[in-house]
Amino acid sequence: MGPEGSTVIVPRSFRLLEELERGEKGIGDGTVSYGMDDADDVYMQSWTGTIIGPPNTVHEGRIYQLKLFCGHEYPEKPPTVIFQSRINMSCVNQETGVVEPSLFPMLADWQREYTMETILTQLKKEMTSPQNRKLTQPPEGNDEGRVDPKGLVLRCCIM
Repeated sequence: MGPEGSTVIVPRSFRLLEELERGEKGIGDGTVSYGMDDADDVYMQSWTGTIIGPPNTVHEGRIYQLKLFCGHEYPEKPPTVIFQSRINMSCVNQETGVVEPSLFPMLADWQREYTMETILTQLKKEMTSPQNRKLTQPPEGNDEGRVDPKGLVLRCCIM
């Protein structure tokens, strides 16, 4: 630790390794998880997250897949978060699946201490909010696919 009153800033790579280790161990009740999308990604930019819909909402029992992209400025800047699974939520762009920072306070008011775990947990909590808990959802198994920024069609199939 630095001199009294100063803060030690953990380098990006150490921070991401810490998050990877935590993600591999599992989180809380198991309804939120995340990990690396590509083990060969030396920059640790591409991540996959999963949220199991909370009980007593229209999301109950549904499994939502997300992509999180941590650019070179992470954790100073938030990751880009995209739902691969179709979902109807007030903070999600219905065409692209992108969680809109201007509509999701955690991303709009990003703090370095936030993690991918806190994002996923907050998104799950947002599913229980009055404006989202009863919104009509797209049918499960909808495999219309989304186009990601690289032009690839992303498909999610719930089995």
